[in-house]
Amino acid sequence: MMTRREWLCRTLGAAGALALDPRAAWAAEDGKSKLITRAIPSTGQRLPIVGLGGSATFSQVARSQDVTALRAVLGRMVELGGTVFDTAPGYGASEEVAGRIAQDLGIAKQLFWATKLNVARWGSTADPAAARAQLETSFRRIGKPVIDLIQVHNMGDIRTQLPILRELKEKGRVRYIGVTTTFDGHYADLVQLMRAEPLDFIGTDYAIDERHAEETILPLARDKGIAVLVYAPFGRRRLWSRVRGQPLPDWAGEIDATSWAQFFLKYVASHPAVTAITPATSRPAHMADNTGGARGRLPDETMKKRMIELVESIPAA
Repeated sequence: MMTRREWLCRTLGAAGALALDPRAAWAAEDGKSKLITRAIPSTGQRLPIVGLGGSATFSQVARSQDVTALRAVLGRMVELGGTVFDTAPGYGASEEVAGRIAQDLGIAKQLFWATKLNVARWGSTADPAAARAQLETSFRRIGKPVIDLIQVHNMGDIRTQLPILRELKEKGRVRYIGVTTTFDGHYADLVQLMRAEPLDFIGTDYAIDERHAEETILPLARDKGIAVLVYAPFGRRRLWSRVRGQPLPDWAGEIDATSWAQFFLKYVASHPAVTAITPATSRPAHMADNTGGARGRLPDETMKKRMIELVESIPAA
């Protein structure tokens, strides 16, 4: 069984072949090359279950003068069948640079654009004029008359910002709206909001070593018909530190996982409430590796317990 490093070396070694046919590496007679998709409950629109996040390393590279790697990673995602790209004005230059790249590559219409409204931090009050101005900036950057999804970032002033998003949805300028948070102190308020408001989406963190969402958030999302974007499926960098130097178990092949990235992503994807996962990366080879988590078999409950036991048996770094 290959480790992530071995898989990436093989991918780089086959770069010439992939350039000619980027889908060739995934061809299989048994249909494993087909991406797993999930339906958005409010409309039935289906999304590939693994996409791309514009935070972390993507955002870091977006601040640099050379964004060649980001052109490559966005192009590779689309080549491999992915569509979901999640960003935010608060991710530095991520939204602006990604919008420009997508338009240059001619892939803007193929992407499911998810961005955020974040003029107010948790506990502060949003200026409605500033919120509307930020939204108009996002429209200009993305270059589409209709943005697929805009969410209130980290539960900031919901009373002010969520109604503004509803106005945009009613006017047909945004297709879906929602709220996000990845902070422990916000989870109870997120649950309360999910119960009280008709949301299309939520975004939250969820990983094999951070399973809080399984307790209430994900079951409630399924009951209420709310789509879920998952952030930080690798525990930010916790999981990479934990498995560094550890071989992937042979039995990972039972869920068609050939790398730790796919192992972690398949755990998250196995929850039926998860609509799409958006790990951030600025490397095309990592994008291809991550996309492998959206192919083949997913773990059942017995396998998930086995996966958890394995991860927990490895001492945290």
